[in-house]
Amino acid sequence: MSQAAPRPFAGIELGGTKCVLTLALGPDRILAQETVPTQAPEATLSALETILARWWAETGFAALGIASFGPVCLDFANPQFGHILTTSKPGWSGTNVARRLAAPYAVPMAFDTDVNGAALAEMRWGAGQGLRDFAYVTVGTGVGVGLVVHGLPTRGIGHCEMGHIRVPRLPDDGAPSGCPFHDDCIEGLASGTGIRAALGDEPVETVAADHPVWNRVASAIALLCHTLVATSGPQRIAIGGGVIQRQLHLLDRIDPLLRDSIAGYLEVPPAPYVVAPALGDLAGSLGPIALAMSALDRAHAGFPVEKVA
Repeated sequence: MSQAAPRPFAGIELGGTKCVLTLALGPDRILAQETVPTQAPEATLSALETILARWWAETGFAALGIASFGPVCLDFANPQFGHILTTSKPGWSGTNVARRLAAPYAVPMAFDTDVNGAALAEMRWGAGQGLRDFAYVTVGTGVGVGLVVHGLPTRGIGHCEMGHIRVPRLPDDGAPSGCPFHDDCIEGLASGTGIRAALGDEPVETVAADHPVWNRVASAIALLCHTLVATSGPQRIAIGGGVIQRQLHLLDRIDPLLRDSIAGYLEVPPAPYVVAPALGDLAGSLGPIALAMSALDRAHAGFPVEKVA
């Protein structure tokens, strides 16, 4: 008798502008993928629920992974687990995401940040394969860091928010920050929002690779990498996101700037140490699939898993 076909995994990447739902058995076996615009919470979550219910009726799924924009509560013992915390995105503060979406399904569920999900996807299929200590940095509208130490995303009083580490500005950089909280954090200096704040009325699409604004971006991201090396010591750092994808010259500048900043005090692994994500644009959407797979692995190993049904 032939064995039944394995059930796929369902994943939701909840982003600030769009949500990507993926039904897959792995990166090379994506069975379905749908996109929902991120609007008001009720409209967005209702649309996600409809798609999940249809997939459940058609094929079922073995586990569910949800990777969300933050900040979010990741403590399963906390009543706020799975909720969006205080966010600048209108209407989303306090929204119940994970418990609501997972409740109808008696399968293992994992909930984490979008960048932690992307980091785990890169470790399973991409630039972090074979490593237990890895950092995934995304530089886009904001700056996020997925930080995995000894095989697990960091935890504590909250998830990693290294985009808001404050760093020295370049001596000639007096341009505005893009962060409403900090004048000199990495997100304020290097994100797409920070770049637009620095350029003012100058369209970023017209800015050449030798414009001084890229010195600011490269310096801030290199100092972020310095902080990573000096604290958690990742075995590799992958840097992606829209800013890096559109300005590929930046990635080549960051590794040497990192080594100059460390100045020989710590031993940085040989180049290439700072690399592009091997999964490219798929890292984000495959992140929740990696989370779902890890949840099922933990369930099979007898570890407690997040399960709200």
